[in-house]
Amino acid sequence: MKFHPRRTLRGLLLPLLAGLALTALPAQTAQAASTLTNGGFEADGTGAATPSVWSEYGSTGASYVEAGGRSGSYRLSHWASTAYKVETYQYLSGLTNGNYKLTAWVRSGGGQKSAYIALKNCGSAEQRTGLPVSASGWIRIVVPVNVTNNQCTISINSDANAGNWINVDDLTFTSGTSSTSIKGADISSLAKSEAKGGVYKNSSGTTGDALAILKSSGMNYARLKVWVNPADGYNNKARVLAMAKRIKAQGMKLLVDFHYSDTWADPGAQSKPTAWAGHSYSQLKTDVYNHTYDVLNALKAQGTTADMVQVGNEINGGMLWNEGSTSNWTQLAGLLNSGYDAVKAVNSSTTVALHLAKGGDLSGTRWWFDSAVANGVKFDAIGLSYYGYWHGTLHDFQTTLDDAAARYGKPVFVAETAYPFRLDSEDAHENIIDLSSELVSGYAASTAGQTQWMRDIASIVEAVPNGRGLGVFYWEATWTAVNGNGWDPTDTASGNGWENQALFGYDDRALPAMAWFSHR
Repeated sequence: MKFHPRRTLRGLLLPLLAGLALTALPAQTAQAASTLTNGGFEADGTGAATPSVWSEYGSTGASYVEAGGRSGSYRLSHWASTAYKVETYQYLSGLTNGNYKLTAWVRSGGGQKSAYIALKNCGSAEQRTGLPVSASGWIRIVVPVNVTNNQCTISINSDANAGNWINVDDLTFTSGTSSTSIKGADISSLAKSEAKGGVYKNSSGTTGDALAILKSSGMNYARLKVWVNPADGYNNKARVLAMAKRIKAQGMKLLVDFHYSDTWADPGAQSKPTAWAGHSYSQLKTDVYNHTYDVLNALKAQGTTADMVQVGNEINGGMLWNEGSTSNWTQLAGLLNSGYDAVKAVNSSTTVALHLAKGGDLSGTRWWFDSAVANGVKFDAIGLSYYGYWHGTLHDFQTTLDDAAARYGKPVFVAETAYPFRLDSEDAHENIIDLSSELVSGYAASTAGQTQWMRDIASIVEAVPNGRGLGVFYWEATWTAVNGNGWDPTDTASGNGWENQALFGYDDRALPAMAWFSHR
C-alpha cells in the first residue's frame, strides 16, 4: 500500500467537513493571476494545509501536500478516513481570450463517486476530465477550454468514500486545445445478428436501427472486418459493401480491416485463405494486392470509399503464415507494401494503418515498428489493441501510445478495446471475461465500470502529445447473444463469448457506456 497517501500531522489538526455539498466558488481569490503558479506543489513542503496560491472548499482536511511528487519532491493528495467532498482550486484572471489546455499528472486508487479535474467559470461550458484508476504509475490527462471572459478556474475535485485517494502533480496551463476525431466501433457482427433475429433498442426501449442508435450517441466511425471466403458468407466483400452503404448513410466514416484469411486473424492465428493456400510468396504479394484493390475499388464505385484501411489484423507475428511471418521481415514487408500500394491505387487519401495487439507493450511495439521501418514498410497510422485485462496497466498503455506517436511521427489510435458491464452469460457459451479476478482493478463489471473504462481510455488517447491521438474503436459493440451468430463461422451452434462486453444490454437496450462517443 506504499502508494496510498498517508495523513499528515496537519490533517489531524483540522476538522473534516465530510459531506458538505460543494457550492459556487467565490468570485475571486487574493492570489488571482494570469498564469498558473505552484502547479508542482513545491512551494510549501510536506504538511501544507492549503498549497500556496491554491484555495480549498468543502472537507478541507482531506486536501494537503505531501512527499512523493512525480518530478519534484511533493504532490497534492486528497484522502480522508471518512467520506469527504473537497475541491482544490486556483483562480486565473487577466487571461487573453482563446483556447487553453490544462495538463496534469494524476494517480488514483479509484472507488470515488467522482474524481476529476475541471476548467470552469471560463465563459464557455465547463470542461472535465476524470482521473483514471492507477495506483502506481502516473498518468497524464488534459482538459481543454475556450476562455471568453478573460478568466478561468482550475478545479481539482473529489467526492469520495472513506479511504479513497488521489494524487495530482505537475499541472501546466498553456495555449492550445485537444480532442479526438475518432469515436468508433467495430460492428462486423451486426449484419449476421440482424439476419438471425437480433434486436436493438435505444435506452428508452424503443426498437430501432443499431447504427442509428449508435450515431445518436455520437459514434462517427465504423470498423468492418473483411474475410476472403468465410464459411458462413458473412464479413466477405458483398456483406462489407452492403453495410458500408448503411454506414455512410449515417454520415459515419469507414475503416476496413483486412484479415487476409477466411476466419479470425490475430496474434495466435494468421492462416492463409484456402484459395491462396498453395501459392508462392510472389503470388501471395499479388493476392494481397488484388484482394485489397478489389474490395476497396468496389466500395469506391458505389460511393462509399474507405476512409481508413488496416493492412492486416493484430499482426504481432506477421500475416499469411508462414511466408509473411516476422521471422522473415523482408517478405512480410513485401506483403504489407503490396497492401499499402493497393489502397493508395484506389484512393490516395485513404489512411493506411498497421495494427498490433500490443497496447501496453512498449518494447514489443518498438521492436515491431523499428523492424518495419528498417525494412521500408509504408504506413500512415498506428493502431493498437488495448484490453486492460491482457495488455498491461493504463500507465503501460499511455507509455506505449505516446512512444509510438513520437518515435515514428505517426498518429495513433486504439483499434480495439472493450469492457464488461456484467460477468454472467446470456447464452450457453462461456464468456471470455467472466471472473472478477480477470477485471482491471478499480473498474467494476457494471454499466458504470464499462462507462468509466471507455471515458478513461479516450482521455489517455486525447492526451497523446502534439495532437497525434486520433481516437478509439470499441470492439464489437453490436455482438449480442443471438442464436446462430456465434464466434465460429463454421459452426452454427457456436455461442458468443462477448455479449457481456457489447454496448447493448441483455434487454437489447443501449447501455450508458455509449456516452463515451461524445468525448471531446
